[in-house]
Amino acid sequence: MFRKLTPQGRLTDKPMSAQGVALVVKAAAVAAGYPPELFSGHSLRAGFLTEAGRQNANLFKMKEHSRHASLEMVAEYVRDHERFREHAGEGFL
Repeated sequence: MFRKLTPQGRLTDKPMSAQGVALVVKAAAVAAGYPPELFSGHSLRAGFLTEAGRQNANLFKMKEHSRHASLEMVAEYVRDHERFREHAGEGFL
């Protein structure tokens, strides 16, 4: 999904390594003011699957896309997007 860049910034046909993706995610977290240790390449996967769930995507299609071995593992990645709906701290969280 993510292609590697040369040191000169040219796009290659080679995929980025898992470590390279994690470094990009962590740098983006820092730029947004978040602690980098809370984020990794898996944050992208969890975010995608959470949003897919929020949009009522087909669970089997989500599993196929994410290449998880089981539906249970897909469920582990889907964050509770309803957590803050009608929350007591809605006005200040």
